[in-house]
Amino acid sequence: MKHLFFYVFALFSLESMAQNPDFKGKKLHLYLLVGQSNMAGRGKVEESDRTPHPRIWMLNKDNQWVPAVAPMHFDKPEAGVGPGLEFARVMAEADTSVIIGLVPAAVGGSAIDSWQPGGYHDQTKSYPYDDALRRAKAALPAGKLKGILWHQGESDSKPALVGSYTQKLEALIKRFRKELSARKVPFVVGTLGDFFVNRIPEAKDINEQLRQLPKKVKHTACVEAAGLAEKGDKTHFDAPAARELGRRYAEAMRKLGD
Repeated sequence: MKHLFFYVFALFSLESMAQNPDFKGKKLHLYLLVGQSNMAGRGKVEESDRTPHPRIWMLNKDNQWVPAVAPMHFDKPEAGVGPGLEFARVMAEADTSVIIGLVPAAVGGSAIDSWQPGGYHDQTKSYPYDDALRRAKAALPAGKLKGILWHQGESDSKPALVGSYTQKLEALIKRFRKELSARKVPFVVGTLGDFFVNRIPEAKDINEQLRQLPKKVKHTACVEAAGLAEKGDKTHFDAPAARELGRRYAEAMRKLGD
């Protein structure tokens, strides 16, 4: 009975917080999470991932601010632990004067072609770019956009697509910055996992293009996924790897923000 009371109390508290988040007079730093399944997260959710941090919030499916817990994304039923929550924890601890607001908008299986105006993703019956832009604009009245995190490329690791990846990514960054009135907002990408590159030859080319991005586009950075483990499907990071990737994103984002 004691455990049941605590569970009900926790649910009531989270619901109350979601309805009445008090951001007035506080610095809310917004971060947009975009890409495909490894940004959305497919790692196993553990108790620590369900424990809210008092200064980390997320925009839920209904565009309401709620305490950030995993799974944050809702693209597919298998959404789990991704890099976003650990990223936010590092950023929150690095500056205790701010509140972190996450805007989850990644879509599993989405190719970069669906990340343009009107782009449609059949697996999820959604419009990844349009939806992400709409959610980001819904979040902006509460705070300031401080960064965009991108992890994507598995779906473009194909002979017919890999050659145009950089061009499309540069266009994507330019569109986001223009539409969100954030010309210099930091944009951090991450390389694809070793386990994926080892079985898909074109993924190596995608990674090289991601690594070259900072030389081509200002205020961008690329974090390495080298050495991170997969969950057993040769495609997705496991939960510990996703958290480590989040820490790497945070380190790169902090350097861009200095």
